[in-house]
Amino acid sequence: MKQKRRRGFPVEVFNLATSKMRRVALIVFAICFLPSAVHAQNDLRIKDICRLKGQEENTLQGLGVVVGLKGTGDGDSKPTTKALARIMQLMGGQVSTDLQGRLVEKEIANAKNVALVFVEAKIPASGAQQGDRLTCKVSALSAKSLEGGNLMLTHLLGPRADVLTVFSLASGPIVIDNGKIPTSGKIVDGCKMELTVANEFISANKITLIVDPNHRSIATSQNIEDSINDHQSSVESSTVSKNASNPYSKTESNKPAKAIDQTTIEVTIPNVYRDRPVQFVSLVLDLKLLNLQNKKRVYIDEREGVLIIGDEVTIAPVAVSHKNLTISARGPAKGSFVSVSSQDGANPRPTLKNLTDALNLLAVPTADQISIIKALKKDGNLYGELIIE
Repeated sequence: MKQKRRRGFPVEVFNLATSKMRRVALIVFAICFLPSAVHAQNDLRIKDICRLKGQEENTLQGLGVVVGLKGTGDGDSKPTTKALARIMQLMGGQVSTDLQGRLVEKEIANAKNVALVFVEAKIPASGAQQGDRLTCKVSALSAKSLEGGNLMLTHLLGPRADVLTVFSLASGPIVIDNGKIPTSGKIVDGCKMELTVANEFISANKITLIVDPNHRSIATSQNIEDSINDHQSSVESSTVSKNASNPYSKTESNKPAKAIDQTTIEVTIPNVYRDRPVQFVSLVLDLKLLNLQNKKRVYIDEREGVLIIGDEVTIAPVAVSHKNLTISARGPAKGSFVSVSSQDGANPRPTLKNLTDALNLLAVPTADQISIIKALKKDGNLYGELIIE
């Protein structure tokens, strides 16, 4: 069958009008998105791929009682009955006791409008001050629905339940986010901080940068170290620095950053910033990263049908046969083959993106493309990390 070369891929003859429309669409896509992608890469800064050690999110949690339900509570649940009896006693309610002083729980048993719930609140990485209000999540233990419920005052403890320190108090009406899951909801600004949680980020006059998991590599850590040290060297050699005091004393190294491993970079705070650590941290986090190379990675979400491919992911010279398609990455197409070739003369090895572009032109479903990619990885013909969720 006669073939026609389109954008580097010899494919079977398509409808001419459709071919032109696709070509125009691809060109417009390249013009619109390529410059912005390059611009975004050049604007990548340390804060985009790193966080400060010590600046982590914390969780507060506790058990509470929800009242005001419409008959969808726990019913005859002993833990709920005990919790309700204890609350009533603390609030001056009249609950009978036996000869040993224990509450007679059967008097309030089978309370269908009451439920025992798990309450959780997230403290942001920046910490929280006494008096701050946070949104908390409420989840039922056995109730059928929390709709219309109101959380009674609940003590929230820290991440370690064995440390009985009350960091905050939670209460208020519950809002159901998803009507299909009425057993879980939230209380907007329902958690009031009783203690200040300050996440310190300076230790021994140093800050520690932690690289995000998706960017961790020896090369990335070295790139971050070089960016910080190069900036310091440029400051010291500039005209401005000659007329100002050196940020580092004579006994200090002019290379403040040191990469410990692919995850951790330690940075020493210079003397001039000892009283202004926030300014120094802001300066470091705002430094640009040049020549940062992304990992060769393919991400697949089979449930949602999402496929994300890095530009640098390459494939071996192979021929792929799938259903009624035969795709070749070995060179010029012959017979009924559809050829996939690299557009980069310096790198003749075809990329996975070349392959998926050809498959998209042939209207191959995403599910079939995912099957092909998984087969390539299994046979060792895909050079890159494959993540499947």
